[in-house]
Formats: sequence, structure tokens, C-alpha cells
Amino acid sequence: MFGTRQALIVYLHTLKQAKMLRKFGNIHFVSKKMKYVVIYTNMDDIETLSQKLNSYSFVKKVEVSYKPFLKMEFENSKPDKAKEYDYKMGI
Repeated sequence: MFGTRQALIVYLHTLKQAKMLRKFGNIHFVSKKMKYVVIYTNMDDIETLSQKLNSYSFVKKVEVSYKPFLKMEFENSKPDKAKEYDYKMGI
């Protein structure tokens, strides 16, 4: 049904228009203190959507999340023996 999803971080001047952003994708988070909205949308629409959002006067800037492009398999992730002992002791 849906393709791969990616986040857009939209920084606003005021949060009055945050509800209006629902038509562009799923709103995941709204920060009242820092005045930004995290929107998840399809990866195919990211470029056109970010340009469209930047054209609005109430938008400061739009950033694209790079999480889908990050490698999530970490090398050398073996637990340390000393820490493992501490965990068993309940420290």
C-alpha cells in the first residue's frame, strides 16, 4: 500500500499553521518549544513536497531526515566482559 516512508522536519514561525500540514503527510511530532513539526510521507514525494513547503510564508526551513540511508548494522558490537559481569551483579 505505502512505499518507503521518510521524515520531513518543518520549522515554523508560529504553530498556528501546524494543523494545516496534515494534508501533506502523517504528523508524528510537534515541538511547541522549538516550533517544528515532523511529518512522515512517501519517499517519492519528498523533493516536491519540501519545495512546496518552503514556498509558504509561515515556514522557516524544511529539512529531510537521512534515517532511511543510515546503516543500522553496527560493527564490533560485542558486549564488554566487564560490563556483562556488572549487569549480572545488578550494578
